[in-house]
Amino acid sequence: MSQSSELLQNLDLIDLLSERHGLVREIAEKSWNDNSEIYISNSEWYIMSRIYKKHPTISYVSKNVSISRQATHKFIKNLEAKGLVEIHNVENNKKEKSIKLTGLGNECYEKNEALKASLEKKIALRIGEDKLESLKEILKADWGI
Repeated sequence: MSQSSELLQNLDLIDLLSERHGLVREIAEKSWNDNSEIYISNSEWYIMSRIYKKHPTISYVSKNVSISRQATHKFIKNLEAKGLVEIHNVENNKKEKSIKLTGLGNECYEKNEALKASLEKKIALRIGEDKLESLKEILKADWGI
């Protein structure tokens, strides 16, 4: 048993979820950065996932991510500077702005989705497709909390 597997053996559910989440996010981020010239942080990916195939307002995005409003605005400005999102005025509303992915933003998002699918395949090969599907169903279920 590897040292990391030994460390996981004594963790409770909350810490196990946290450890595995951190690990797969780290691997996904490294995979992207090894294959792309554009650095995109996990928080920026999170925001892009809320925008993909949509044209929401910035306030909607801010309310629907678990990142502070100020940080969300900073990440959106970073994404705009990288050419990944466009910000537009909302018709009949001087204060509100909407946001959407650019062509480059869509391309990056879809390429990253393919990289994550590849990682998921590796996990399925290791633990079994049936266990992976069971895990996904468990994570999607209403836990009543």
